[in-house]
Amino acid sequence: MFVPTLKFAGCWRNGGTMKWIFMGKSSRKETENGNGKTRKAPQLVLMRGKRSLRCAADQFWKLLYPARCAVCDEVLSGKTSLICPDCRGQIRTVGERYCITCGKPLHEGQDAYCFDCASVKHCFTRGRSVFCYEDIRESVYRFKYEGRQEYASYYAEEAVRVLGEDIKSWHAQALIPIPLHKDKLRKRGYNQAALFAEELSKRLGIPVLDKVLVRERNTAPQKGLNREERQKNLKKAFKFVQNDVKLKTIILIDDIYTTGSTADAAGDVLRQSGIKNIYVVTLASGNGI
Repeated sequence: MFVPTLKFAGCWRNGGTMKWIFMGKSSRKETENGNGKTRKAPQLVLMRGKRSLRCAADQFWKLLYPARCAVCDEVLSGKTSLICPDCRGQIRTVGERYCITCGKPLHEGQDAYCFDCASVKHCFTRGRSVFCYEDIRESVYRFKYEGRQEYASYYAEEAVRVLGEDIKSWHAQALIPIPLHKDKLRKRGYNQAALFAEELSKRLGIPVLDKVLVRERNTAPQKGLNREERQKNLKKAFKFVQNDVKLKTIILIDDIYTTGSTADAAGDVLRQSGIKNIYVVTLASGNGI
């Protein structure tokens, strides 16, 4: 009987993904078929071309680290779903009642504008969010701080399902993720907004420009700050780096929308550079985050 043998040849890291190589060879012994004749055992050929290498590496990686639900983080039993059946019916996306400026869900007594947008003029054209923050809080935390970069695929799929028509109607030339300061990026290893933007780009065909906006100051966390404190914290935090593309319409990508201070600070810099239409898409929005 033909039994292939596998030999571990090495591994390396490409970005956030570990790549593994296994080389294979087969026995050349002849085997007897049903007619009493002999035939040569087929030679196993592994890793022929990039596709074979990628497929084998992916399968091995999945054995070590099985896919997990992007909401509750439990191991998934299905092969295609990105979240488990229990979570699918519990996660709320932002419904039909949302602020026409920032996209935050409206509460009872609010009509057209949320409390913030009723009294503040923003430095962006319009914003939309995918999820209600209360439902996706723990998932976003793992995505940002615990290395669950794979969640970006689920977030992007839901974003296209919920916001796809709106996004297409904006006719944006580029997606620009809110940048992290270089020190924070080095410590975390990745920018969660950039991961979300890349997955959106794959599905919408809008290019990502992640070098045109940089964060010059390593600002303190926004959580727990009021609007005035957030604005002060973000003062002169961003800088636009001139590029060859003449941008008129872009979409800022971020993880969470609260008061809009981050979008305003980035939007102000982008508007000063000549960009007229600035839209904002975030994973989740909520109050008092």
